[in-house]
Amino acid sequence: MATDHIRYDVLARDALRGVLRKVLSDAAAHGLPGEHHFFITFVSKAEGAKLSPRLLAQYPDEMTIILQHQFWDLTVLEDRFEVGLSFGGIPERLVVPFSAIKSFLDPSVKFGLQFDTSDVAEVPPAALPAAPAPSAVSVPAPAAEKAEAEDEPTAPNQGGAEVVRLDRFRKK
Repeated sequence: MATDHIRYDVLARDALRGVLRKVLSDAAAHGLPGEHHFFITFVSKAEGAKLSPRLLAQYPDEMTIILQHQFWDLTVLEDRFEVGLSFGGIPERLVVPFSAIKSFLDPSVKFGLQFDTSDVAEVPPAALPAAPAPSAVSVPAPAAEKAEAEDEPTAPNQGGAEVVRLDRFRKK
């Protein structure tokens, strides 16, 4: 088999990240048109990714954010984007390098991109911010309370971003 000296795989990946950069730049400049909204999954410990110790403790490997109604200060740079979101009523500023993005989905038009992040450098654990003190960490509800809560209808999102796993939307 011939050696690929041109590296078409890298060129294609970078071109697709350019699509993502362009879409986010347009959203930053003009807002989201129509029913468009974005699910973005990224490696949370990737070099250059910045999120609070609280979020990093909740999502130590990967995190999915939704850009739809409640986000602010979306800034798109050559190598990353920055955005303000609210998690549990607490405003957060996230910095996400394009190289850390695993997937991008716009469900309104059934468009998605998958990226190989196996070569993404992760920040060593010693360099990560310390987790919040135990008193500041929310304690999960007991299993019985969780089961009851799952049976009850949930109120619509009250102005915060919701982190979800894409598995929730996959057919079983």
